[in-house]
Amino acid sequence: MNALSVLLARGRWKWFPVPLGSSLFQALHNSCCRKKSTTPKKTLPNVAFCDESTKESGNAVDKLFSSEQQASILHVLNTASNKELEAFKLLRGRKSINIVEHREKFGPFQNLESLMNVPLFQYKTTIQVCNSILCPETAGKKRKSQENRLLKKLIKPEVRRERLKAVNSILSIVFGTRRIAWAHLDRNLAVLDWQQNECCQLMKGTYLSSVYLEEISSVISKMPKADFYILEKTGLSIQNSSLFPILLHLHIMEAMLYALLNKTFAQDGQHQVLSMNRNAVGKHFELMVGDSRTSGKELVKQFLSESVLKEAPRVFFPSDKIVHYRQIFASTEKHRIEELYDSLLQAIAFYELAVFDTEP
Repeated sequence: MNALSVLLARGRWKWFPVPLGSSLFQALHNSCCRKKSTTPKKTLPNVAFCDESTKESGNAVDKLFSSEQQASILHVLNTASNKELEAFKLLRGRKSINIVEHREKFGPFQNLESLMNVPLFQYKTTIQVCNSILCPETAGKKRKSQENRLLKKLIKPEVRRERLKAVNSILSIVFGTRRIAWAHLDRNLAVLDWQQNECCQLMKGTYLSSVYLEEISSVISKMPKADFYILEKTGLSIQNSSLFPILLHLHIMEAMLYALLNKTFAQDGQHQVLSMNRNAVGKHFELMVGDSRTSGKELVKQFLSESVLKEAPRVFFPSDKIVHYRQIFASTEKHRIEELYDSLLQAIAFYELAVFDTEP
């Protein structure tokens, strides 16, 4: 499935053929320092070298750490409060809350492997968290370098970390050839607004700038205000000449949104509109098949169900709006309104990749 086929599946184009600041942390730090002078140095596990065969074996995570290291990590996981856990940057947001809730419901963690039973903790995440608990300073420096590289690939233009950390809400916007959809989420991953607007007239005629201005201004007037506006950046190739009308349309849309939403840029030079790599979002949710991204419909449907069935869902749909959003989803499911699904997934990915993982 190539990029053009994806657009066709979305209904975006039909005209062209498909080609711890606490005593707990101090005690742990002192313990680590003492062990450096009395025991041989043991390097921390590198996630990049932990292959599939290691993951499939029993207690795979535990085997990567010595018994002393396991005891130190488990002591933190089983005794630290939510606030103390948040002192580790990898445990900011829902992760620290999920640990405490899991501990209260099921009791203390008996081994490191059991941490993978907590929502949002997969294999690699669990190893990274364990490393950061053992050596927060070393892990922090390495993680910061990785995050810098990730953010440069993930979002454009570059934005200062301080602004990302201070974000309270974002508006994720995804547009195609026929519609614009947006999802408004706060930093608790609670959905504040989620809807779409049909824009069927834009590509008809000769791409008149005045028509684009009128149509997009009308849509923006319906959008809520946010700290950042995140636009989807597609990866369509400019080498395929048959895609030129689509690319022209997408670039006009992007330019219009940048200009109309960056209202204070002339005064302070601060970007409020960012473009986020579409395939990076797809990889985050494991929606990629080769170089093509598959539909996020089933994943969004799962999030809607989990919001009702789980105590700690990945994304929160307010109880007074959940019925409304489920009705919207049901009414669009047969028509494959991918922009609506993608706007929500992009918002979640932005928080999890660009906001939560950059916090100290």
